[in-house]
Amino acid sequence: MEMSEIIRLDKYLADMGCGTRSQVKQMIRKGQVEINGEKIKKPEQKITTAQDRVCVAGKEIRYEKYRYYLLHKPAGYVSATTDNRDKTVLELLPENIRRELFPVGRLDKDTEGLLLLTNDGELAHRLLSPKKHVDKTYYARIDGKVDEEDQRAFLQGVDIGDETKTAPAKLEILKSADISEILLTIQEGRFHQVKRMFQARDKQVIYLKRMTMGPLVLGDDLPKGNYRELCEEERKALERV
Repeated sequence: MEMSEIIRLDKYLADMGCGTRSQVKQMIRKGQVEINGEKIKKPEQKITTAQDRVCVAGKEIRYEKYRYYLLHKPAGYVSATTDNRDKTVLELLPENIRRELFPVGRLDKDTEGLLLLTNDGELAHRLLSPKKHVDKTYYARIDGKVDEEDQRAFLQGVDIGDETKTAPAKLEILKSADISEILLTIQEGRFHQVKRMFQARDKQVIYLKRMTMGPLVLGDDLPKGNYRELCEEERKALERV
């Protein structure tokens, strides 16, 4: 059963991305908002989230405490909520949506691909916990010929300068040449891990893109720099992690 909360109408609408707090207050005062079929013009009106039906301009706005967005991160953005020097991934979302969101984990500034944005701290903790063994698959182009010796080394774990070797990782070779193409699946999230793993094999990552994280998959239908809400099936899959 859905947990019910009692909150102000303006906060309800702002949390659901209907606008900034000041914008939704204007909407309410103009009579554009109804609660259970009755026009309400008081922003401070209290809402029982699991019971009251809220509509803006005739469209029902359902309350969801936690929000989940899959972002196709482009290069040039840092995985942070704020940064004094660089653009952050949250700047790729409209201001009224990005409130309280944060990235789950971190992709380097020059790394592209799948990044989950949410306000669900408990889920983020589960996905990032080493005990959960959540798979993350990366596509990479490598300066150097990747071979079966690299596959064996990654399965055994490699020394990247930390206290312990990396956990076993699955390396799939898509193309072995002067510029190789690979898929690498890891279950850890150490600093610059993929790049450091190949450096330990005297090779250099020249392009890196995350394709999957647990049950989430970056499809071809999401252009770089764009985002979408997770579907119900994806949310349920995350709950099982």
